[in-house]
Amino acid sequence: MKRISILIISLLALVTSTMAQTSKIEQQKKAIAKLERSIAQEEKQLAQLKKNKASAEKQVRSLTKQIEKRNALINETTRQIKQLTAEVTASEKRLKSLGGQLSDLEDNAREIVRAAYRNFRYQSYLTYLFSAKSFAEMARRVAMLRVATEYRIAQIKRVSAVRSDVQKERNTLTKRREELSATKRRLDKQRANLRADMTAAKKTISTMSSKEQSVLRSKMEHEEKLNAAIKQLRKLTKGNKAGASFSASTTALNLPVVGGKVKRYKGNMAEITGNEGASVVSVYEGKIVDIKRNKVNNKYDVYIAHGEYITSYANLSAVSVAKGAVMQKGGKIGTIGSAVNISTMEMEYKIVFGIYAPSPDVKLSAANCFKK
Repeated sequence: MKRISILIISLLALVTSTMAQTSKIEQQKKAIAKLERSIAQEEKQLAQLKKNKASAEKQVRSLTKQIEKRNALINETTRQIKQLTAEVTASEKRLKSLGGQLSDLEDNAREIVRAAYRNFRYQSYLTYLFSAKSFAEMARRVAMLRVATEYRIAQIKRVSAVRSDVQKERNTLTKRREELSATKRRLDKQRANLRADMTAAKKTISTMSSKEQSVLRSKMEHEEKLNAAIKQLRKLTKGNKAGASFSASTTALNLPVVGGKVKRYKGNMAEITGNEGASVVSVYEGKIVDIKRNKVNNKYDVYIAHGEYITSYANLSAVSVAKGAVMQKGGKIGTIGSAVNISTMEMEYKIVFGIYAPSPDVKLSAANCFKK
């Protein structure tokens, strides 16, 4: 009985461990599938850019995004391979242990059957029963025989159940080994695609002048820092009530620069020019969640939460608000800053406005925000 208890405990541990590992692998699969869909979309966009003979800058940006996502996919796939390898190794150990326990259990069951057969053949049950000295002793012997029979039946059933579980584990192990091999093949293919993307990016960059490359690097570095800042700020906007009526369908906002004009839209961002000294205002009521100062050009970036949405106002020469302040729609944030126009090398006054949804997966368009 002690051996059976140990076996049952081992089986429970096996089931719990397998379920936990399977859950991790399923989560990893979802993450990988999401990245694969995103990469496929980037590939379509890049193909369209090449077809339309878009500028080298646009192609480099698209390739850079693709390289970053493909690298993330490679990292996720590598983690999945580690998980699968660990599960295969653990499963092999479990099978070895269970196989030994099953063998012992089968030997015990066979010995019980042989003992029962010997007793039946050489010392019949009738002799055993009628040799009792009293009816009470006979009743006890009948009960003992019934218990022994039930025990034999239970042992046979346990052996059958454990044998079935071991077979299931073997099937799972085979499936995981096949999945591991397929994942390794996908990883090799992804690495080859990454090398091809990097080669294409280098080739495209080589067509740009040194000045263009420098400007592009500066822009992309600033965008990366901005994205990282927004990621952190999303944590601060959870449950924010100020400006909570703001939504993605809010499409009748005034420009954040008084008397300004939109120079260029780019996704969720817009460059807005204005006169020297022009005021920069909040496009909607909300709360100031952060103010950062650019150490290179000494300009300010201000971030306002409208509910769990965020708007950003970059390149301010001065700010007139403090972090944590609650803003009204049209409330003054600061003053427009100066910048060099790379095309003309002349001074202009502008800010870069951005709009962000609560989820990074939801992309908003700055071109759809303002009154036409």
